[in-house]
Amino acid sequence: MHESAHTNTSLWSKGMKAVIAAQFLSAFGDNALLFATLALLKAEFYPDWSQPILQMMFVGAYIVFAPFVGQIADSFPKGRVMMVANGMKLLGAACICFGINPFIGYTLVGIGAAAYSPAKYGILGELTTGDKLVKANGLMESSTIAAILLGSMAGGILADWHVLAALSVCVVVYAGAVVANLMIPRLAVARPGQSWRFTPMTRSFFNACSVLWHNGETRFSLVGTSLFWGAGVTLRFLLVLWVPVALGITDNATPTYLNAMVAVGIVAGAGLAAKLITLEKVARCMPAGILIGVAVAFFSLQHSVLPAYGILLLIGLLGGFFVVPLNALLQERGKRTVGAGNAIAVQNLGENTAMLLMLGLYSLAVKTGVPVVGVGVGFGVLFALAIAGLWLWQRRR
Repeated sequence: MHESAHTNTSLWSKGMKAVIAAQFLSAFGDNALLFATLALLKAEFYPDWSQPILQMMFVGAYIVFAPFVGQIADSFPKGRVMMVANGMKLLGAACICFGINPFIGYTLVGIGAAAYSPAKYGILGELTTGDKLVKANGLMESSTIAAILLGSMAGGILADWHVLAALSVCVVVYAGAVVANLMIPRLAVARPGQSWRFTPMTRSFFNACSVLWHNGETRFSLVGTSLFWGAGVTLRFLLVLWVPVALGITDNATPTYLNAMVAVGIVAGAGLAAKLITLEKVARCMPAGILIGVAVAFFSLQHSVLPAYGILLLIGLLGGFFVVPLNALLQERGKRTVGAGNAIAVQNLGENTAMLLMLGLYSLAVKTGVPVVGVGVGFGVLFALAIAGLWLWQRRR
């Protein structure tokens, strides 16, 4: 039975609750699996520079499948797309559990994540409307960050106890996400009847890219979110190597606690953004983006635990305030032009290309022996300059 797209636009409708629950479990699994797999790499004596390669395999899947996942999200009920994508994540985690090369298993998880993302964000515009969309994004980001908080800590703590136990928990959590997806109402297909031939699909995707990158507002959103998530994933790996150097702590749990502080901050920042920023005033978030880079540079120079926690909390708060309005702007404008699923797929291509480039540079810096503190300071300064340049460009436009 199909439910009309806007039968109940409440932020707490049955459909919205199911989406938030599924997103929480899926993101919990993603973050627990990352730290459990990093612990596995450490236990099996992989070199330090291979750690970001693991994430590069993950984001590479987003780039390879970008031309197709948006159309898939818009051609089927999005709840069912999310269910199949979480099933792929479950398969990847099970492969790592059973001793298959962790890079292969993590790539399968990346393929599932690539298919999942356009559906999870695109469905928000079908379950709610208008001014509630920014609030719905705030709920989605808050659910995601709570999952990052708890999933990261669970992955690190369980891995310190037993790596296989940590990996097994990830499999169970992904199975829970699949079940939660079954609770999402079967919404009408957003864009039925599209061609499934390779050439028309790729042409459709790159046409969507052209439309969004030529529009000033959506280009602004795409660049801002790409810089943010590229920086975010690099910071996560930076912490893994920074903790033993700066703090002298060598366990698996401490980097996850520090990541958790970023997550707590993002929840608070997302809430502030939902209250203080509208789609017409999105540029108000830009100073927060510049301050993220300044805070990262300052954080890299710390040698005590308490100041490190405090600065990471601030970085998270600034991050949530920065990225949530940009996401909402892209969904609203993208829904009107190329479809929400295609818009998120284009966004994923930009974000994951930025991640791939930043992680590649980070891995190269580590491999060539650049001190991790120097990497952190340089990274923060460059990020602040990039966001300042984007803001100036937007104001001139």
